Amino acid sequence: MRNPRIYQAQAFEVGQTQALSDDAFGHTVRVLRLKDGDEITLFNGVAEQQSYYEYQAKLCNVGKKRADIEIIAKNKVENESPLNIHLGQGISRGDRMDFTLQKSVELGVNTITPIFTERCGVKLTGERLEKKHEQWQKIVISACEQSGRCAVPIVALPIYLDDWLQQDSSALKLNLHPRAQHSIMNLPIENNRVRLLIGPEGGLSNDEISTANGAGFHDVLLGPRVLRTETAALTAITALQCRYGDLI
Repeated sequence: MRNPRIYQAQAFEVGQTQALSDDAFGHTVRVLRLKDGDEITLFNGVAEQQSYYEYQAKLCNVGKKRADIEIIAKNKVENESPLNIHLGQGISRGDRMDFTLQKSVELGVNTITPIFTERCGVKLTGERLEKKHEQWQKIVISACEQSGRCAVPIVALPIYLDDWLQQDSSALKLNLHPRAQHSIMNLPIENNRVRLLIGPEGGLSNDEISTANGAGFHDVLLGPRVLRTETAALTAITALQCRYGDLI
């Protein structure tokens, strides 16, 4: 069984002893009940000269409220896809959004922007919006811990679709559409960046699709069946990673 893999947002140095963060302490000591001498794997999501590393650490000075870690090794991790995907996801209800975020991170997405659309049906403002955004980022971190990624994708603050479409980008821009004429697998990609637009449960309206087309988004088809929003996002990311990324 591999060591528990924990995110901790700080710098690490081999041979150094430092305190375990409160969140990491809660998971490793209170939940997993690890003790002095047990080993864990740490990562901080920070690139060093465009490379990512994870750190082997040993628990020490474990108490009721805190614990220390001794960093014993540093290992380079090379499991990031050559394809950079920015997912613009129409906000969906219930746990569908959480599921989409979790699985898209496992599939290698780099940035996720939750998007308010005409049919998203979710009202988020003020403190509720802030808490939801924090929850989404924690889901992403947890997915990185599970999947072995050291680069932590960014969950951007939710914005309206028009604002996201106006963002400047040289990426290939794709919008899934059940009546599109072109397959997602056949479009030429000029660089290693893709912006992928996925509507909410009710899909994008005709006006929103037209606006996306005007902003340079290509309507693409995944297949003959209509997919739920969470299925569409994950299927599209998988197809892109198979065609241009590192899924084999």
